[in-house]
Amino acid sequence: MTRLLQPVVAGVVTAVVGFASSFAVVLAGLRAVGADQRQAASGLLALCVANGVVALWLGLRQRLPITIAWSTPGAALLVATGAVEGGFPAAVGAFAVSGLLLTAAGLFPALGRWIGAIPAPVAGAMLAGVLLDLCLAPVRALAEIPLLAGPAVLVWVVLGRFARRWATPVALLVAVAAIALTGKAPGAADLWPIVEVTAPAWSAQALVSVALPLFLVTMASQNVPGMAVLAGYGYRPPLRGILVSTGLASTLGAPFGGHAVNLAAISAALAAGPDAGPDPSRRWIASVTAGVSMIVLGIGSGLATALVVLSPPLLVEAVAGLALLGALASAVASAVADPEGREAAVVTFVVTASGLTLLGIGAAFWGLVAGGLMTLLHRRPASPEAPAPPEVATGTGTGVGTGTASASGTVTASGHADAGTADAVPASGR
Repeated sequence: MTRLLQPVVAGVVTAVVGFASSFAVVLAGLRAVGADQRQAASGLLALCVANGVVALWLGLRQRLPITIAWSTPGAALLVATGAVEGGFPAAVGAFAVSGLLLTAAGLFPALGRWIGAIPAPVAGAMLAGVLLDLCLAPVRALAEIPLLAGPAVLVWVVLGRFARRWATPVALLVAVAAIALTGKAPGAADLWPIVEVTAPAWSAQALVSVALPLFLVTMASQNVPGMAVLAGYGYRPPLRGILVSTGLASTLGAPFGGHAVNLAAISAALAAGPDAGPDPSRRWIASVTAGVSMIVLGIGSGLATALVVLSPPLLVEAVAGLALLGALASAVASAVADPEGREAAVVTFVVTASGLTLLGIGAAFWGLVAGGLMTLLHRRPASPEAPAPPEVATGTGTGVGTGTASASGTVTASGHADAGTADAVPASGR
């Protein structure tokens, strides 16, 4: 019984932390691209159900702790993009196309290799530019609504020092308490889950401004880091099946308002690490439990949406910004890590963060274009490599294996060797 209890508890914690720390980002993103309250609540429910179903399917089928999440950086992208031509139906069409692109990346490895060819500094800078405005919201909120935002920020700072994984969920609870003190409360009708179908519409502007950047951000900031986290704990599931499953789930969830589901990054460590039990071969129970828990949490999506609607918009953005500060730090670090790509990364960041809209197309796309052009312009011709020095035998063997994840779907070996702890868990998403 004890052997079962630990992974089950870890799975519940994974779902609760993942949901509470970023559902405000999801709702802010859906509202930004035109969803009303019912459509946003339906989108949150669709994401919870899609997450749960895919986690159950992959976990039970492969017996590996494959944790599924919604694309938090993708939701931040929606906030940065704002309303698109054609309104929310056009955004829904873009969500569906993004899901099809994720599926295609799994079915056609060449597409995954093209995505992998985007320079890491440019991809990191684009994500940083997308996240910047939301991450500035806590500062603005402290200036404009200090009595509401101050306690939430203070709790986040303190818990970030002593219980990091709970910092954002508890800060959210403090914000909810602040809302309650204003005398606002959701009605009884808001307690029920909401299913609202939105027929997709097709807009070239939405496809370029939403579908393509959403696909790129989801791949670069969720799926690839998620595979790296799993490899860090000794698990190497086939990426192809994950991309096909999450891509199809994203497309099927789009008419209900869901924007994208994918591999978890940060919360993947909660289900794949030692917290989920000493036996690595049984940690899949944690990811399956997390999937079931996400479906249960989805039942409260109507209430969660109502609370967000009742609160000042800046307070919601402030909580979302607190949740994304770690992702911003990771993106900035990736953008400036390579000195040769730093100038292109800065150009990408500036263009993306500017909020530029040109020809009806949002700033994330133009930031990627600008960074790509700068990379090509400053690329140095390859120089002949110097011959490698002879290898010196030391008489000792390390036997250390490293696991890497690419976007091409070539990670095929599976295993359960416990790698202890992952010292560098990417902070780019849930």
